[in-house]
Parts: sequence; C-alpha cells; structure tokens
Amino acid sequence: MAANMWVLLLLVAVASASPEASVHKFHGDKVFRVTPHNEEQVEVLHYLADNMQVDFWRPDSVDQVKTETTVDFRVEADKCSEVESLLQLSALDYKVLIDNLQAVLDGQFDSHIRATGHQYEKYNNWETIEAWIKNIAKENPDLVSLSQIGTTYEGRSMHLLKLGKPGVNKKAIFMDCGFHAREWISPAFCQWFVREAVRTYGKETIMTQILDNLDFYVLPVLNIDGYVYTWTKSRMWRKTRSLNPGSSCIGTDPNRNFNAKWCTLGASKRPCDETYCGSAPESEKETKALADFIRQNLSTIRAYLTVHSYSQLLLYPYSYSYEVAKNNVELNRLAKETVKELATLHGTEYTYGPGASTIYPAAGGSDDWAYDEGIKYSFTFELRDTGRYGFALPESQIKPTCEETLIAVKHIAMYVLEHLY
Repeated sequence: MAANMWVLLLLVAVASASPEASVHKFHGDKVFRVTPHNEEQVEVLHYLADNMQVDFWRPDSVDQVKTETTVDFRVEADKCSEVESLLQLSALDYKVLIDNLQAVLDGQFDSHIRATGHQYEKYNNWETIEAWIKNIAKENPDLVSLSQIGTTYEGRSMHLLKLGKPGVNKKAIFMDCGFHAREWISPAFCQWFVREAVRTYGKETIMTQILDNLDFYVLPVLNIDGYVYTWTKSRMWRKTRSLNPGSSCIGTDPNRNFNAKWCTLGASKRPCDETYCGSAPESEKETKALADFIRQNLSTIRAYLTVHSYSQLLLYPYSYSYEVAKNNVELNRLAKETVKELATLHGTEYTYGPGASTIYPAAGGSDDWAYDEGIKYSFTFELRDTGRYGFALPESQIKPTCEETLIAVKHIAMYVLEHLY
C-alpha cells in the first residue's frame, strides 16, 4: 500500500511539473477597441501601457497611437474592471471586441478531435509543418526543391522551398510567413500557396505560366521558435525567443530588426517592449538568415512579399518614413488592382497604401529593407480580419482567407512577370 502511495505521489509531482502546467491561459482576458479623440485620451492609453501592461494588438505599440487611431488591446482578467472604469472616467468610447479570450482561443480550433498529420484547413504545429515541408519537396521533385537558409536562436532549421520548373536565368519572387508568432493565419497561407502551386500546375493557366517563367521562394515560418512557443506556452507571444543581455525580457520583434532606418520611428529600444528592435540590425539569427539569402540572390529576386495579420491591408514602402517610394505611382496602381482582384471571391475589403501614412510609421521592417536593396515590388499583406477575432482567427476562416489571398499573390506575380524587363 505504501509503495502504491509513493507511486501516486510521484505521478502527481510529475504532472504538476509538466510543461502543460505552466501554459499561459487567457480566461477572462478582454480585448478592447477605443479611438482617442484628443491628446488627453492618448495620454490615458500611455498610462494604461505603463501601469497595466496591456497588450497592444493594433497598432503594435502605444507609441504609434495618435488621435483618431483605432486601437485594439488585450487586458488581463484581473485588470479589466479597473481599465473599464478608467476608460469611462476619461470619456473614452470603447467596445469590447472579445469578452473572454480563452473561450475564443478554444473555439479557434473547429474540433478538439484532430486527425493526425498535416491539414490545410487546420492550424498545424511546427513539427507537423516541418514534416510537411520535407514531404512536399520529396513528393514533387520536378517542381519543388528544399534548402536550409539558417537556424533559429534555439537551433531549429529554417527551411526554404523553391517552386518552379527548372530553367535558365529565371527571375524569382520571395515570400515569407510567420514573422510574428501569434499570427497563425500567416503560415497557414504559405502552406496553402505551396499546395495550390503543386496541385494546379499544368492544369491552371495562370499558375502554370507563373511557375514556368518564375521561381517562387517560400519561407513557411520565419520565427519558428516564437511559433513553437505559441503552441506550447503562450498563444499571444509575438517576438523571437532570444535572450537579451542585461534584461530578463525575452525576444526581439523581427520586423523591427532590419537595416532600414533601424530603431528610429515606431520601434523600441526597450527589450521588454513588443516592438523591441534588437541590439543591432540583423541581431536575430532569423532575420540575418533571411537577409543573407536575399542579398545572395538579389540578381534574380524581383518581388518580395511578406505575410502578416491582421487588419486586411496591402502595404508598400515606406513604413520607416512618410517619404514615398520612387515608383510610388506604380506600386499604388498595382496595390489597387490587387485588392480589387482579392475582393472578387468573397467580397473582402482591403485598404492599401504606403505603410507609414496608411497605418503608422515603423522602422526596421523587412519590406522597406528589401525595397532599399533594389527589389522594387515589395509588399506586406495583413490578412483577415479587422478585429472581430484578431489573432484568434478561427479555422473556419482559413480556407476563404487563403483562397482570396492566393488570387492577390497570383495577380502580383503575373504583373511582375509582365514587367521583368
């Protein structure tokens, strides 16, 4: 009996020490939407940021909030009543977008009984995605090849897929997903795009034309460590997982870590902030691997596409300042045509324009960096939705989101193909 009791106690101890026990839950957390109409109300949001540790969803940081900015932010359950009181006292009109974040996150999965293996209309964890990456290259050797462009801070392989029929002097488009860990719909789209390329090549005219004449580099997940962390520890994690010397705060915002007016407007020098720019440009192994690959292939890469969420936006340079790109008129026209095409399937409305003036200034982004490296077609997608679910977009929206985004990416690719020379 005593031996059995020791076994039972040991099992309880193991269970309480398991990783599952330390998973961050979001029971009772609310997501608020406010629009400050004067500087005093903007200051209230700064007070909340400094004293309540609110998690800004849109924009990325309180530093980017100005009057008439729509602001979405998450508040932990035990602070919600205090925050609501302050909003009311400040005459700040607010709406509760999400009343209980954990319930929405639980509902993000269509079914808790999940089939094993990779699925395109489900969110897949990194192990599943990595196995899929290897399989899709192995099963389609005439169209897909696989390489490794680096390793993450925690030592995971950064896999890059190259799609296209073999050819001489082919130009290319580079597309990445999964910069910010909690933006799960982004990697879902990269997987969808690869599947559709493989599935429709030789059957559908536009995709066949694209892959016959262009190569497509696809990086399914850039911030793999962060993505793993969102599955195992905290669903709302955003940054990388690197250590910051002299600080207990982990990670850097990879989309503030490029050498594009690095750490000026819209980026933070504070390691605890979500928009922390890092200790230097390309301080993160992930951003350096991406930048090195693009630099090495600059002679062939003609377009750069980076896929994020949420807000339904198509942005182009510049975000690091209010100056416009040299080919601003062309980029504006192409963006306008692209969002029009995107809307033809499900009627989803996108806003488009230069990053800084369309949403807010943000230095150190990959799209501005790629543009300044000479890639004149550089775009950032912010996928669905506009805030009803935000980063907790349910699986039921993966298919329509990916279908419409595929139309947009193909439209840009065809434009690039027609304007190669």
